[in-house]
Amino acid sequence: MPEVGAQEAKQIIDSGGQVIDVRTDVEFEVGHIPGARHVPLADVQREAAGLAKEQPLILYCRSGNRSGPAAEAFAASGWDAHSIEGGLIAWSEAGFEFEPENGSVAENPNMPPR
Repeated sequence: MPEVGAQEAKQIIDSGGQVIDVRTDVEFEVGHIPGARHVPLADVQREAAGLAKEQPLILYCRSGNRSGPAAEAFAASGWDAHSIEGGLIAWSEAGFEFEPENGSVAENPNMPPR
C-alpha cells in the first residue's frame, strides 16, 4: 500500500501536494486537514478528473482503512498517490493543525470511543 506517515504527508502537502479527505460530510465538518478537498469515498472515481495528475496526491480518512484502497487505485493508474498511515488520528497525534481551528477527529459510531 502506498502509505506515508503523518510527517511525510505534511511535507508533501506543504510542498504543493493535493490533499483529499474521503470521509463523510459529518466527519469532515468536525475537523480536517487545512486546505483539504472533501470528496467522499463513493465519489472519488468520478471526481478524479478534477485533480492534477502531475501533482502528488494525499488521501486520508479517520484511520486509513478507507483512504488506503483509494490511494492504491490511484497509484496503480500512475499517480503519485499516498494514504496517511493511521489516517487523521495519526495527523492529530503528531500535533498538526486542523480546520476549523478547534477541529478534531470525529468519533466513528461503529467503533468504541478512543
